[in-house]
This record gives sequence, C-alpha cells and structure tokens, in this order.
Amino acid sequence: MSTSENPSLDTLFFEARTQNGYLPTPVSDEQLQRLYEVLKWGPTSANCSPARFVFVRSAEAKARLVPCLSAGNVKKVEQAAVTVLIGMDLAFPDTLPELFPHTDARAWFTGKPELVQSTAFRNSSLQGGYLILAARALGLDCGPMSGFDPAQLEAAFWPDSTVKANFICTLGTGDPSQLMPRSPRLAFEQACRLE
Repeated sequence: MSTSENPSLDTLFFEARTQNGYLPTPVSDEQLQRLYEVLKWGPTSANCSPARFVFVRSAEAKARLVPCLSAGNVKKVEQAAVTVLIGMDLAFPDTLPELFPHTDARAWFTGKPELVQSTAFRNSSLQGGYLILAARALGLDCGPMSGFDPAQLEAAFWPDSTVKANFICTLGTGDPSQLMPRSPRLAFEQACRLE
C-alpha cells in the first residue's frame, strides 16, 4: 500500500512493516543517539518522560536477553542489529522539577502509587511509539513485541532499580523475505465514532 498524498506517510505508515527478520546491517552509536534525540521531543503528560531505553547490541547482552523471551521472538532478536528495551521509571516524579518547572508537579504523585504506575505506563508507551516512528523516519526497520518475562528482563537489565519493563522493539534493516502478508485493519466505522 502506498500513497502519493505525502511521502512521509508512506515512510511512517503505509509502506512500513513490522519486521520478522533482519539483514546483517549494523546500527551505529550515532544512529541510536540521533534516534533518541528525535524521539525525546514527542509529547508526554506534564513532560514526565518516564521511558528508559536499553539498546541491546553486544553478544553478551543478547545472551542475557534471549532467556527472557518467548520462543517465537528469539530468532528475531538474534538477527536484529539492536533490540530496544522500553522501560518505565516509576521514580519519574523525581525528574519533574527539572522537566516541568512551571509548578510543583511532583506533589501530584506523592502517596499515589496507582497514579504513578498508570502515568508511567501510558507515557512510556507513547514514547515507545515515538521511538518506532522516529526509527522509521531515520531509515530503520522495527519489530515491536511483547512475548517476554518482565520480571526476568528487569532482573537482567534493570536490577535494583525503579524501572519496570513495558515492551521491546527490534531495530535494523529488515529482511523482506521474512515479512508476513500484511494484515487488515479495522475500518473507520468499526473503530471510530463521531459525536
């Protein structure tokens, strides 16, 4: 599917695909730094920015990650140049004086663990979405996925921290031969309502 309406829409949505396999093309430190420099500007509520990212690239790091995965995700992670772990820092209110200095936003979350959890999950999910769009805009292919043991992942990559796992996403140059046929999407009438 493609459209001449706007080439950016093709890059971000219409021609972009969720990857199931990758070609052996490296992703540089500079590309990953640029990726973060782009995605960090996506909006979050009160600029809370709770997402934390681990870019898993080395053989040693992949060896720690693979046992955390569901069997169906192992090959994709082994092939990908990078797998990004998208976490959410439940201590994000501590950064609000820096990130949202207009008011005492940290006080909104004091003694409210459910609000902290829901805010961290919602906004780190947004930031993970920004990561995917930014990666596509910068020429990288993506494969977002669940299918992992959160407690095992946290123990392997965020031990003794306030960061909890949200989801993971492979990055690199996709192998077109491993793409599945594109699945349909819901029609406007099925997913939307005008009031």
